Amino acid sequence: MIIGILKEPVGESRVALLPDSVKNVISWGVSVLVEYGAGAKSYSPDPLYQEAGAEMKSRLEILQASDMVLTINPPSLEEVGRMKPEAVFLGQFNALFNQEFTQSLIQNQRTAFSMELVPRTTRAQSMDVLSSMATVMGYKAVLMAANLLPRFFPMFMTAAGSISPARVLILGAGVAGLQAIATSRRLGATVFAFDVRAAAKEEVLSLGAKFVEVEGAKEDKGAGGYAVEQDEDFLNRQKEAIHEQASKSDIIITTAQIPGRKAPLLVEERTVLAMKPGSVIIDLAASSGGNCALTQPAQTVEVNGVRVVGVDNLAGTLPQDASKMYGKNYLNFLKLIIKDGQLNLNFEDDIVAGTCVCHQGEAVSPRIAQLINT
Repeated sequence: MIIGILKEPVGESRVALLPDSVKNVISWGVSVLVEYGAGAKSYSPDPLYQEAGAEMKSRLEILQASDMVLTINPPSLEEVGRMKPEAVFLGQFNALFNQEFTQSLIQNQRTAFSMELVPRTTRAQSMDVLSSMATVMGYKAVLMAANLLPRFFPMFMTAAGSISPARVLILGAGVAGLQAIATSRRLGATVFAFDVRAAAKEEVLSLGAKFVEVEGAKEDKGAGGYAVEQDEDFLNRQKEAIHEQASKSDIIITTAQIPGRKAPLLVEERTVLAMKPGSVIIDLAASSGGNCALTQPAQTVEVNGVRVVGVDNLAGTLPQDASKMYGKNYLNFLKLIIKDGQLNLNFEDDIVAGTCVCHQGEAVSPRIAQLINT
């Protein structure tokens, strides 16, 4: 069996597998081909892959020779067409949101696994790329905000007087939000956090933040730990609570997303206008529409002295550790579908089935099947 690892597009610094992970895969009796320069931006030059036992090849050679192709971002549909018909494609395709790409995979009878579809179960935690990258993003978002904020994070007692701590509001207390809370607290800020999930309150409080509570949130045990869409009444009360807290905050970090849907609007334009000049909003949901009304993907917008940063691929700004975490998630998943050096797709396994976008033209993941049938 041959596994190919592609170089990511311009603007992406991560790589699907670092040399240490490649060494692991080769120990299973699998051959690995790596595109020239694939790990360069993750500080893993070609000689390190060769030392690990991989062969360096061109992109076209990898597409044509591999039984499985690994990426992070999806390649072009033209490149998918150059793969062997029976080859398996593994990456993070945002399959629920990127419906055109998903439909094309199905229509062209491809077999593809999209890692953001990994079920959020205890058994699948070691394969959860969303959680891994959310950890990176939550940490880096706070550092970005600290760099932009025109004042200190911690409280200082100086001969020139006292400096009060920065006030940070975190919207969404999933993995990214909790990491943002922890990092903000380490830097000495006073932190408030909001989440529609009641279970998040205990975690927020355990990290030393204060929980902003809005009663009456709808929850769905079948949502796999994700937030779900709320009714109009709750949304109105939520916006008022956020507006009140935001107008007193120096920094807002938004992390709220709903898989396969546009990100919920949490910070209205009036809220931005009510914030103090010099305040900063870091919107981690920019790629799916943004949690702030003024967010522009991959851009910084300044309104009334408030900077709104629509981040794009923040995980890629820490390419070494992000790639290491990503690769470990991939290795744990590959162990499920590679046995004795050969591909073995067991769709009776809930993780394998739940992560599979399609197999030979048929939708496999229940979430994908539901999407294409509606």
